[in-house]
Amino acid sequence: MPELPEVETTRRGVAPFLSGRTIETLVVREPRLRWPVDPAWSENLAGRRIQSVDRRAKYLLIDVDGAHLIWHLGMSGSLRVITDGRAPDKHDHIDLVVDTGHCLRFNDPRRFGFLLFTQAPLAKHPRLMGLGPEPLSEAFNGELLYRRSRGRRTSVKGFVMDSATVVGVGNIYASEALFLAGIHPRRPAGRISRARYAALADAIKTTLAAAIEQGGTTLRDFSDSDGRPGYFSQSLSVYDRAATPCPHCASLIRREVIAQRATYFCPRCQR
Repeated sequence: MPELPEVETTRRGVAPFLSGRTIETLVVREPRLRWPVDPAWSENLAGRRIQSVDRRAKYLLIDVDGAHLIWHLGMSGSLRVITDGRAPDKHDHIDLVVDTGHCLRFNDPRRFGFLLFTQAPLAKHPRLMGLGPEPLSEAFNGELLYRRSRGRRTSVKGFVMDSATVVGVGNIYASEALFLAGIHPRRPAGRISRARYAALADAIKTTLAAAIEQGGTTLRDFSDSDGRPGYFSQSLSVYDRAATPCPHCASLIRREVIAQRATYFCPRCQR
């Protein structure tokens, strides 16, 4: 599933083609996504100017003269900008066409992604209400993690993957950040010190920032490409490396299911 760095890489890739452009039409070839897409939205969107392309958690937010398109890639979705008028493929479900003739094309073989249109304030939208802070913002730090973790018995991995705690720390990057901070992913969230949470907050920021940077260099252009950042080519320390040597101590990396997800960690370095 695309995680925050992949969504941010997508945002940075498509924004230059969309920002400041006027929408001509929304072409809906397959409306049956996670929630139905109404082809009639095209009439409401036509003539609107795209003010910005932003991100909140794993949602892409396209500001169209104060209204918003909310785009989520789901498990298999991707976006790319088509500049040559090529015909859509089997799983190309939606085109957002702008006044340059280019279109933002959504491909999603499993159709778990979705597109929503809203004219209500984003802060009150049910998909965005209750979300925690952005992990790369100043609002996110070790003190926040420490305060919110008091009395929590859930694993620290499940705690940081909860979008009410902090957004965008998905499975891959939770394992990587916990390794960098030296914290065992099964340790109860409420039994971690303030100092160790400070280290974990820094590790989350470092891990996500590096992943965004690598995504930006792996895929230089979202125009006429497959729209997928090459995040699986990143050098990961523990994720998906079960039974291989830890890069720090050479102990074998372990795999366990924690917070209902495959979790990788070093039994010696992480306590």
